[in-house]
Amino acid sequence: GLHASSKGFRVRYGAGGKNNSVLDGPFTETKELLSGYWIVQVKSREEAIEWAKRAPFPEGDEIEVRQIFELEDFAEGTVSPEVAAQEIAWRERQQAAAKV
Repeated sequence: GLHASSKGFRVRYGAGGKNNSVLDGPFTETKELLSGYWIVQVKSREEAIEWAKRAPFPEGDEIEVRQIFELEDFAEGTVSPEVAAQEIAWRERQQAAAKV
């Protein structure tokens, strides 16, 4: 799942890819639909902002960026060993596929 919008941000795109602005969450409920998503692994919020600013969107468009929960984000004992093993195996497959 995704972290709350209060921990996320939006990038609003300026003309010609310049003057992009960053808006910190939280965000109120919107009526827009999700039309796609990217998963980008970064080391920090700042790196995520830099990646988001490079996205090829026209002036006035916005994208919302949120962190995905990691297995380590859950309190000990809240995830069964079976589910934890499935998650670890899935992540290993994703990393292997990314190297191809």
